Amino acid sequence: MPELPEVETICRQLMKRILNKKIKSVGIFYPKVVKGVSRQFFMRGIEGAKIFNVSRRAKFLLVHLSNKNTILFHLKMAGRLVLKNKKVKPEKFTEIVFELFGNENLVYDDLRRFGYMTIIKTADLEKFFKDKEIGQEPLEVGFTFKIFKELLVQKPRVKIKPLLMDQTFVAGVGNIYAQEACFCAGILPNRVVGTLKNAEIKKLLECLKKVLRSAIKFGGTSSDAYVDALGKRGKFVEHLKVYDRGGKKCFRCKNILKKEKLGGRGTVWCSGCQG
Repeated sequence: MPELPEVETICRQLMKRILNKKIKSVGIFYPKVVKGVSRQFFMRGIEGAKIFNVSRRAKFLLVHLSNKNTILFHLKMAGRLVLKNKKVKPEKFTEIVFELFGNENLVYDDLRRFGYMTIIKTADLEKFFKDKEIGQEPLEVGFTFKIFKELLVQKPRVKIKPLLMDQTFVAGVGNIYAQEACFCAGILPNRVVGTLKNAEIKKLLECLKKVLRSAIKFGGTSSDAYVDALGKRGKFVEHLKVYDRGGKKCFRCKNILKKEKLGGRGTVWCSGCQG
């Protein structure tokens, strides 16, 4: 579930709270959470290192260490990366605890156990994301109308909403914000890309950026298990126009919102506002 706004929210909060803190130890309670390397290698590459920086790429959270390693987190559906007082004991679904010097630990809980983490040389990150063919960041200044249109032209027969969710097309957008961007732009989510006019493409890009920035402002969307790094629920759920509102009235035109499966995911739209 956590998409670009949720991961960016956590990233910004951690930047303020854990920068320059040293990781004293790593407690692993669910070994399968560590992917690609052994548990021993993971722990050796982290313990004793200082947190040098925190960043985000697509839906990945990156904690950069002073020893030139980076911890890479993917929260998947229900992962929670939360700062907790050291007096708080691990819970049933706590998978890993990073013990920091100070009063707080960085704790990863995951009810569904889909999320994962690994350790990678910071210098290898660019290759890692290139190998995964992760698309451009939609909020970067360089992600312009020209670039967006060039990408769309390459996919003329694809439906717009599943394409926005394709991480090789654009990074970090998932089911929530693809639906909200389509509503904002007045475009049906099952519209074929090749039918979009220049004005519609421009509007869609503007709406995508607007929706993502607004969601970050309100700390993300807690429609499911998501909480931020301080354990608080995201407030953008109060500003959702279509996501998870199938069968309810459209806030704008009062028509009943439609819902169907699109690309294997539930999708809601308004037949009155989206032509």
